[in-house]
Amino acid sequence: MNRLGFGAMRLGGATAAERAESIRIARRAVELGVDFLDTADSYDLGLNEELLAEALHPYPRGLVIATKGGQCHPGDDWIPLGRPEYLRQQAELSLRRLRIPQIELYQLHRIDPLVPLADQIGALTRLREEGKIRHIGLSEVSVAQLREAETITPIASVQNLYNLEQRRSEPVLEYCERRGIAFIPWLPIKSSTRSDGVVAAVAAEVGATPAQVALAWLLRRSPVVLPIPGTSSRRHLEENLAALTLSLSDQDYDRLDSASRKHD
Repeated sequence: MNRLGFGAMRLGGATAAERAESIRIARRAVELGVDFLDTADSYDLGLNEELLAEALHPYPRGLVIATKGGQCHPGDDWIPLGRPEYLRQQAELSLRRLRIPQIELYQLHRIDPLVPLADQIGALTRLREEGKIRHIGLSEVSVAQLREAETITPIASVQNLYNLEQRRSEPVLEYCERRGIAFIPWLPIKSSTRSDGVVAAVAAEVGATPAQVALAWLLRRSPVVLPIPGTSSRRHLEENLAALTLSLSDQDYDRLDSASRKHD
């Protein structure tokens, strides 16, 4: 699988022109070799999944579209909702919107603190046994929660916030590396928005953008890391994917790593 995926959350838009451009971006990502796209049932109330289907169905061989359920997004709020009947309903709706018989990777978007974890994971396990999903993942979890989930079923992926400025999930990443679990950092290039500091300095020295440097650092950080930078710009999409060809020296990697640890 390509080491860089694409987070589709920012695709969409209120106008026909914005939607058409989002479709072009999704198609361009696949043209450039992206074979892992991340979406969720709560992104634009399911319209994000429908957009990917409109853009890419019938899907090319080898393309994985991962989606998530277990969190609703009414207005500005994000609310965990892990009741088994809700997870089943949302998985069925995702299958319909994506136009697929099986979801390759279905991730629990958030653990609902009001529902026993065993019930939430159990609902996903039953969906897998029925052939409706193939692999189970988790999002925004601690090592303890991940270990508990693993006592119920194998976990294929973890999607946590992680970037050069936010490394609180370092223990989770290290656990995933030991267990061979894919670690999918969301918001992977937050630090690229800074116009000063070590990231910008390294970028200037190696002839790359700060975003490319941030992604190159993530790719080198661990072989289980699969960043999913998202964008609503074709130019930024192409720039981000060019990070695959950027090789950081040991000195540059260590500079970034040391500066990063000071942030967290």
